[in-house]
Amino acid sequence: MRTGLAPIMILIAAMLWGTVGTAKTFAPPGVDSISIGAMRLLVGGLVLLIVAGLMGKMTLKGWPLKTVLLAALSMALFQPFFFNAVSLTGVAVGTVTAIGSAPVFSGMIEWVIFKTKPAGIWWVSTLLAVAGCIILMFNSSAVTVDPLGILSALGAGISFAGFTILNSQLVRSHHPIASAAVIFSVSALMLSPFIFIYDSSWLLEFDGLFVALHIGVLATGLAYYLFASGLKNVKSSTAVTLSLAEPLTASLLGVFLVGEILDMWSWAGLIMLLMGIALLVLQSRKRRVSIEV
Repeated sequence: MRTGLAPIMILIAAMLWGTVGTAKTFAPPGVDSISIGAMRLLVGGLVLLIVAGLMGKMTLKGWPLKTVLLAALSMALFQPFFFNAVSLTGVAVGTVTAIGSAPVFSGMIEWVIFKTKPAGIWWVSTLLAVAGCIILMFNSSAVTVDPLGILSALGAGISFAGFTILNSQLVRSHHPIASAAVIFSVSALMLSPFIFIYDSSWLLEFDGLFVALHIGVLATGLAYYLFASGLKNVKSSTAVTLSLAEPLTASLLGVFLVGEILDMWSWAGLIMLLMGIALLVLQSRKRRVSIEV
């Protein structure tokens, strides 16, 4: 894979993640978010396992148990943290706080634990992207900023940052689709009790099954394969900042598909998000050109 394609693959993955919220609006009424999150991991993990097996990339040896378990735990924790944040403090604040805080946590983890100081462009792009996320919070006049909800969102942010860093280590010695398959399968096992605790009868309806397949196959299976592939040639802190395309996509889908209305400040936030992401993509392509020359 060409190095210059790596950030594009991560952007496409983030855009697919951004369809999850919109897809949920087409699910049968009364479907709880936690059971959808558990089903997302189950379907996505199964799809990735099948594809990895068909590609001949699945191996049983050489997996560092500690790294795999920590990566799976990070992804498993992301689900209840994220959905609890959305329930307590609203979709807008919960989503942008969780996703917007992830690049900050990622850069801090790399700096403190791995002694890798983020590049200057990371600080600029992350500042723009996070500022854009903060501005997006003010689109809804019915937002209730619940302290526990904010803490849950921050928990989701650090969980996603941890998953990204750990997965970036796994893809150095294993095929990306195999890495994603193993992590999501283990995560699905960790969250499997939720499938039995909550009502899953919505899966028997056509709309429910369609939503589950979209979220599991496209927004999880394909998206995380692309994300893992991109991690081979992109720093984890940069990858997490690029993943801010998720709230950007979710906001745009809300406007053009669901019919939500964004005010002037919200559009300003979207533009800042886009500028932050574009800086990282252009910097990555510029670095690739300089290396080739």
